[in-house]
Amino acid sequence: MMNKWLFLSVFAAVIFPVVAFSQNVREKENRKAKLEREIAIIDKQLRDNADKSSAALMSLSLIRKNVADRKSLVEESDRQLSELQVRINSCQAEADKCQALLDTLSQYYARLIKSAYKNRDPKVWYMYILASDNVGQAFKRAIYLKNLSSQMNVQGEKIKETRALLEERLDSLEILKEKQVSLRVKRQSELLSLQKEESRAAGIVSDLRRNKTRYQRELASKKRQVEALNREIERIIASAVKSDKPSSSSGKTPKIAIDTKLDVEFSRNKGRLPWPADGPVVDHFGQHYHPVFKSVKLPFNNGVTVALSPDASVRAVFDGLVKQIVVMPGYNKCVLVQHGNYFSFYCKLKSVSVKAGDKVRTGDVIGVVDTIDGATLLHFQIWKGTVPQNPELWLK
Repeated sequence: MMNKWLFLSVFAAVIFPVVAFSQNVREKENRKAKLEREIAIIDKQLRDNADKSSAALMSLSLIRKNVADRKSLVEESDRQLSELQVRINSCQAEADKCQALLDTLSQYYARLIKSAYKNRDPKVWYMYILASDNVGQAFKRAIYLKNLSSQMNVQGEKIKETRALLEERLDSLEILKEKQVSLRVKRQSELLSLQKEESRAAGIVSDLRRNKTRYQRELASKKRQVEALNREIERIIASAVKSDKPSSSSGKTPKIAIDTKLDVEFSRNKGRLPWPADGPVVDHFGQHYHPVFKSVKLPFNNGVTVALSPDASVRAVFDGLVKQIVVMPGYNKCVLVQHGNYFSFYCKLKSVSVKAGDKVRTGDVIGVVDTIDGATLLHFQIWKGTVPQNPELWLK
């Protein structure tokens, strides 16, 4: 009975941690896959913009994002390799424990066989039974002699199975370790290549610095254009908010009343909303300085810019009502979706799949992203009334 429980405890010690470990590996592999998808998207955009000097700064931003992603991949590989080594050590210890137990049983078997050979005369066994103090003891001795050999053989097989299981797991972990080592070497190689690309992009930026006066004129012009776009977006949002409020003079109710339930539900889902499309963020919310001319403030970014694959679908982040579809220079087609007192704004679309007044559900396709001057970028905003929100705090 003791040996049975020993076998079960060894089996559980091996199997259950392996299951948990496998789940952990899957989670890490999913994170790595996401990083690799982002890298692939950025690589495509860098290739498309390779010959466009006007896109040098965007290329530099994309490259830096790529470098960060690849560093994360290398760090993730290192962590997985370290965790795998811990698992390998643990499995090796279990295998050693099983081997020691097997060796002990083997020695016992050897003594048993030797003893059985020396006492092969049936009279010896009879004397062992007849020397019992009572009938009960004699019966137990007879059963013991009958079953001892088969019980030991069965137990030995169980231990061998446990050891085989451990060796199989150990082999699998060794294979994974080799895979991780190979992956780390590959990632480090890619990181070096990417650093060379960053140096190349920095060289383009250096050329722009040599033409600082001309470039700053272009930058000032672009800044005025972006600020004008921001004012137009703010006007659109303010108009949408105003249309939902009763007139102070007439007291009339709006044509479409604010869905307070939807408003509350949207607010409760802060930090859990799905992204409108899968890609890396290359321009974040808020006020930023120019990456080359450090003293120059860029226009306030009311949302985030996400790099996407060409013709990627853009989806609604939450249930809502399509409030308006507009076309703006530089942003192309844009869709404004209302969620109670909140709004989500999707810009730089090539085509839209909805119209004003449509109700959309979370995940519904509302359009396809456009590629403008070689860059496939989605600009996305979230507003609470007339106040812009940081989308990255709302999305998961």
